[in-house]
Amino acid sequence: MEKQTGGGDRYDALVERITRRNFIKIAGAAGLVAGLAPVLAACGGGEEAAPETTAPATETVATTTPATTGGGATGRPLKIGYVTPQTGALAGFGEADTFVLAEMEKRFADGLDVGGTTHPVEIVARDSESDPNRAAEVAGSLVLDDGVDLVLVEGTPETTNPVSDTCEANGVPCISSVAPWQPWFFGRNGDPAAGFQWTYHFFWGLEDIIAVFLSMWSQVETNKMVGAIWPNDGDGNAWGDPELGFPKPLTEAGYTITDPGRYPNLTDDFSAQISEFKSKGVEIVTGVPIPPDWTTFWTQAAQQGFKPKIASIGKALLFPASVEALGELGDGMSTEVWWSPTHPFTSSLTGQSAGDLAAAYTTATQRQWTQPIGFAHALFEVGADALSRSADVDDKAAIAAAIAATSLDTVVGNITWEGGPVPNVAKTKLVGGQWSPGTDFPYDLVIVENAALPDVPTGGTLRPIPGS
Repeated sequence: MEKQTGGGDRYDALVERITRRNFIKIAGAAGLVAGLAPVLAACGGGEEAAPETTAPATETVATTTPATTGGGATGRPLKIGYVTPQTGALAGFGEADTFVLAEMEKRFADGLDVGGTTHPVEIVARDSESDPNRAAEVAGSLVLDDGVDLVLVEGTPETTNPVSDTCEANGVPCISSVAPWQPWFFGRNGDPAAGFQWTYHFFWGLEDIIAVFLSMWSQVETNKMVGAIWPNDGDGNAWGDPELGFPKPLTEAGYTITDPGRYPNLTDDFSAQISEFKSKGVEIVTGVPIPPDWTTFWTQAAQQGFKPKIASIGKALLFPASVEALGELGDGMSTEVWWSPTHPFTSSLTGQSAGDLAAAYTTATQRQWTQPIGFAHALFEVGADALSRSADVDDKAAIAAAIAATSLDTVVGNITWEGGPVPNVAKTKLVGGQWSPGTDFPYDLVIVENAALPDVPTGGTLRPIPGS
């Protein structure tokens, strides 16, 4: 893989110059989003910065003071930073944060035991505002101003990558999730022979979602003509990469791809793409748009008489609210499923099953479960486990070593960095689901593909989109 040039070099140089005295000044003035361009130079296309926002970052600080334990030693507070997109176009990824943080505050009410010493736990949560520049800025603040011991981050490469880069540059342990591993690793110019020193990631990879989508598509008779909606961002450039992304394995499986090219996030007119798909006889649409862009595309497709048999979409179709926003047009769309109430896993922190955790969320919020609940919870599982096993919580290298040695059964499955596809990456398993009219809520996500995780029961097979 060639190192990307232009904006990527500028980003790398900035990260290398970051120090504890000048980070915020550099990040605020320079525009760190430049480093989140194509995963590979071969992807092509220009970069598109996330929209600017003037809203202040949301900050939640949960401080726990351990109860008297009858003689046990009490140590200094341990500070955990937590960064997610709580507002903006990617806010669906942070929708469960308030619930998860409340659960963590209860769990750490008695502190965290590290080698016989009980430490209070402080969680400092920051909003990336769905903006890579802001993600880097708040990560710098956590590191420089708050002096956190560990950073947790989730919610697409636009959040995970700048936060991970900031931690790597400043020697602070970081655990990330909810971004396919390829854009997280290669999008940060990761070297498979060396890996990273401070940053670790767990999630599935593009190879996994491709396998799930192909398996789902085989359940419906089509002409194998696929239209691609791949945006010009970290995910879109990874999914559309000719070698690491979808094109090569789809072609090998006998599918023909119509790729109109990368488009900027928050596009308001997809007429050109829709027209090309219609002219090529596309019966399957796939892609990884942000939620508002898929709403725009799918609404315009219906208005313009484009009715494919299958729409398997990552990112945008993960969340119930995004599907409900389409009304009757939401029926039949499909997506990957990283976590659900039927996953056969249990939390190492609370003992809750996946079903228990999802039910607790609905009880607390009166809202339908959403996939990031499990992974946000699991981030704290892995973080707490690493801190508790650390040989010295005052030594960040010891915390990083404890992360690297992780082997933990969590509410999203076993997490271990041993034997990953590349250093610093642990993989989780993936199944496929289809949105269908629901009972308690407008739509339910029905599992229709489970080859990688047979213990997750299916509720049917993929059916063509109504009216196609």
